Amino acid sequence: MNIKRHLPILIISFLVIIIQLAVTAAGKGFYLTQLTMSAYYTLVVVGLCLLMGYAGQISLGHAGFFAIGAYVSAMLNTTDLSAMIHGTGGRLLVKIGGIMLSKDLYGTDIVRINPWLSFAIAMIVTTIIAYLIGMPVLRLKGHYLAMATLGFGSIISKIIIGAKIFGGADGISNVPAFSLVPGLSVNGDMRARIPNYYIAWFLVILFALLMHNLVNSRAGRALRSIHGNEEAAAAMGVDTARYKLSLFVISAIIASVAGVFLTHYNGGVGPSEAAIMKSVRYVAIVAVGGMANLWGAILASMMLNFLSLRGYFGTYDDAVFGLILVAMMLFAPQGVLVKRDWKFPLRRKKQTMLKTDH
Repeated sequence: MNIKRHLPILIISFLVIIIQLAVTAAGKGFYLTQLTMSAYYTLVVVGLCLLMGYAGQISLGHAGFFAIGAYVSAMLNTTDLSAMIHGTGGRLLVKIGGIMLSKDLYGTDIVRINPWLSFAIAMIVTTIIAYLIGMPVLRLKGHYLAMATLGFGSIISKIIIGAKIFGGADGISNVPAFSLVPGLSVNGDMRARIPNYYIAWFLVILFALLMHNLVNSRAGRALRSIHGNEEAAAAMGVDTARYKLSLFVISAIIASVAGVFLTHYNGGVGPSEAAIMKSVRYVAIVAVGGMANLWGAILASMMLNFLSLRGYFGTYDDAVFGLILVAMMLFAPQGVLVKRDWKFPLRRKKQTMLKTDH
């Protein structure tokens, strides 16, 4: 293992452990709830950072993909299948372990789809939608692409609010725990705050590692060439359309994974998760961390999402993230947490003079 190459991953992992130990030692265990939720929102940022920073594609619709995963999973996990259990489909689900016994809000026994199966279905649905949306949309560039993805996000938001199957303005509640392995599940139980905290950040680090390896692969070099100059990359034989579409689908799937896990953690989901300002928030965080700076984006997301979830921005929450995005575009388009040259001007001048003398 190349330690230098993977040093940022080790630093993030160490920071996650230190934060948990410090918060617990200080008697502030309730902070872990917001830190866990921040991790799931950071997953969306990981995928979006890759899409914006390396493929050069801006998306204002990733809250829509987050909501697709969340709502598909929530709907399937809260639908009572008792009536169809004796049919052909029901018997097939029983045979493959695709159903589970549970209780509704009133304590009545009901039959639900296994969370693992609903998770798989949510991923399939997200992949199909992302592919169908990405094929025409990614032919656009610049603000036209931003407008198209914004329209997609708006459509998803309106469908969720208007469809009774998704609970309308009330959303979907009573989503059961997601049992990963015996004794370990994703849920909002206060006694399981620490395990859930590590589950969430493990997912962030896992996907960050996968994206880091992708960026440093042959495909990653192709993506960087597309971001630098798409026409030149195409002239050199890079299939730009295929790479952009593949990365768009991958980033959508990551957002959908975050939606599924956060829904099980919260025990429900509401239409605010599909709001346009959620997408603006993700873009603003990527802008702060740096368009092609995965580790900076993770740190920025950890900090800004935590402050937002703790209510430090109050009723101006959306305004703050909108202002952050505008400020980044005006004064620091490369981001705040990007690697910079910290050499002093005097030292630079001396080095220039030495080179001139030689």
